[in-house]
Amino acid sequence: MILLRFVAVGVAAAATIGGFSGRLSPLKSVAVKLPAKAQDPLDSLLRATPGLAAVVRQADKYELQVIYTRIDRDAAGQPRFTQYDYRLDERAYFNPASLVKLPVAILSLQKLNQLRQRVPALTRRTIMATGTAGRCQTAVPFAAPADSDRVASVGNYIKRMLLVSDNQAYNRLYEFLGQQYLHEQLRALGYPQVRITRRFAPCDTAANRCTNPVTFHEASGSIVYSQAAACNSSPLGYPLGRIRKGQGYYTGRQLIRQPYDFTTANYLPLQVVNDLLRSVLFPGTNSLGSNSGLPPADLAFLRYHLGATPQGSGFRAYASSSYFPSYKKYLYYGRQRQAPPQPGLRIYNIVGMSHGYLADCAYFSDEQTGAEFMLSAVLYLNADGILNDGQYEYASLGLPFLAQLGQAVYRLEQQRPRAFRLSLPTPAER
Repeated sequence: MILLRFVAVGVAAAATIGGFSGRLSPLKSVAVKLPAKAQDPLDSLLRATPGLAAVVRQADKYELQVIYTRIDRDAAGQPRFTQYDYRLDERAYFNPASLVKLPVAILSLQKLNQLRQRVPALTRRTIMATGTAGRCQTAVPFAAPADSDRVASVGNYIKRMLLVSDNQAYNRLYEFLGQQYLHEQLRALGYPQVRITRRFAPCDTAANRCTNPVTFHEASGSIVYSQAAACNSSPLGYPLGRIRKGQGYYTGRQLIRQPYDFTTANYLPLQVVNDLLRSVLFPGTNSLGSNSGLPPADLAFLRYHLGATPQGSGFRAYASSSYFPSYKKYLYYGRQRQAPPQPGLRIYNIVGMSHGYLADCAYFSDEQTGAEFMLSAVLYLNADGILNDGQYEYASLGLPFLAQLGQAVYRLEQQRPRAFRLSLPTPAER
């Protein structure tokens, strides 16, 4: 079933997109043949594209959900969003995996800005140390390396999360936020149903409620700000009730022949990730939730690292050839090391891959044709029904599906007529 949602909004800085100021220019009139069911383009595309058929024919089995958002601009540069959904259902649980890194990045910058009102010396570059105060906690001692890219800081942790989906960076910021603060702020932003309750580590539910002490330091080692260890004193309900998946799961080398229990796991609906990405790229345009109120510099910082490739980011930790140009851009390149970058195409995205679930939420911007759109998708790939066995069809089915989906929508958008387009300069914010 397709759910159509239409939102029309104006933006104060109308000719700004993705954090970069650009200029609007009229497009030449081009004769384009639109799909027969133009009012329902996502459904038509999914059913008519041969490379997508194997998954779409068994959409229930693969738990497929897709969001496709068209973006059109008026003469003033104001964007209009038209959303098309395929099998979108916030009560259809999927494991969000690394998608949770986007709200954690946003809320970490928000908390840092709140603390800065009392401690002006705090910035996203301030050295951060993490202590221990309980089970399943690990330390990151104070260090002031000469290489600024190796400094433990909120900014560098966010770079590591967004550029290569680093799990330890996520754990450090989960601990900086604390489970209680994190959910209070999600509620304030309009997302009371979201649950981010776990580190990416083998910690039980009780251990994940408690987070480490954290200190921020000057390069000399003197403490700028100290945050005590904390435990979430507010019990969290679980919006979907009990959630069990699969026919069995491994714990270590032991196979447990019963469904895996996701009841207390992280829960982040696809629509929410889509909305959060949009709130960073197009501040003030969300139809759901509120905006975090981040200052322009922080929004530009997030946008840059959502859109950069590891090698192209200038972050020296990821200068090696192991981080190929299409790294982490599933909704166009899959995970093909040799895939050449599409000239003029920029993709700003966040991905997830765990327990058989594969997801990507992305904004596409083509500086050559003016095409721009958002595309988010998730599917489940676990033919044997066993979790934690490492046997998932990511490479054989999931990643090729996402690549062909992104390419099919991109081709459709390249052909779609636009009255106005946005010309973008090369991004410079790092």
